[in-house]
Amino acid sequence: MNSLLDVPAPAKLNLFLHITGRRPDGYHLLQSVFMLIDWCDTLHFERRANGAVTREDLSGPALPPDDLCTRAARALQAATGCSEGAHIALHKRIPAQAGMGGGSSDAASTLLALNRLWNLGLKREQLEAIGLSLGADVPFFLRGRNAWVEGVGERITPLELPSASFVVLKPPAGLETKAIFSDPSLKRDTNPAILEGFADNPWGFGHNDLQPVAKRLCPLVAEGLEHLSAHGLQGRMTGSGSALFAHSDAGLHIANPHTVLAVRKLAQKLEQTGWQVKGCSNMAVHPLVGWAASES
Repeated sequence: MNSLLDVPAPAKLNLFLHITGRRPDGYHLLQSVFMLIDWCDTLHFERRANGAVTREDLSGPALPPDDLCTRAARALQAATGCSEGAHIALHKRIPAQAGMGGGSSDAASTLLALNRLWNLGLKREQLEAIGLSLGADVPFFLRGRNAWVEGVGERITPLELPSASFVVLKPPAGLETKAIFSDPSLKRDTNPAILEGFADNPWGFGHNDLQPVAKRLCPLVAEGLEHLSAHGLQGRMTGSGSALFAHSDAGLHIANPHTVLAVRKLAQKLEQTGWQVKGCSNMAVHPLVGWAASES
């Protein structure tokens, strides 16, 4: 095998995000549900025999040479002593600084793909140990299932969600995660929730503790929520933003023709000013589930 083409890297939405405390080392303790959606980046991998790792941007703005794909490949080489190299071509669709986990998902797909392309045979738990050094969200994408997430992101409990669709808005401005988590006004003492409470109301449970700070730092977040509300949709920010989402019966393909027309008009209006508007469906499992070596 000398290449792997059209390897997907799906985004995620945080259905809620509660900050329940802070550790002495400064890391925040959280509770959230991470849900995979079908807004995906696509990667192509070509084996290189000289050990070099190179990357090509097929769309969007050029990424820095030490982006998470490249770092993931080099971390895998370092962890295994592998002398193989790779050329990585990335078709970037998931917006950056959106709270949708695009970079972490790219890193996870890179680890899974190169584990196969280089015939390393690492198990998922071994890939997770490498992935955690790259970012707290990477192990979630490696596990490949929707999950209840706690701690600093390391406690992951798989869960099943009903099939559903969502309208996702991304304003032209992004948000830096560090700026939100370091803000002194951030609420850090939400009472811990229980999984059973979420299961009773998955699309309306809880809130996002980061959203009030994000609205102040990026007024377009508040504007996006107002746009969704004006179309009868209850919006919420995902992760540290700035992307927003709202549950609908079928996203932009909803059966009610009046809702279809309203959301399409919203998309036409916002896309003229640099917003991204997309109808997405959730995914039961990551497309690359099973690419790691068997745990048995």
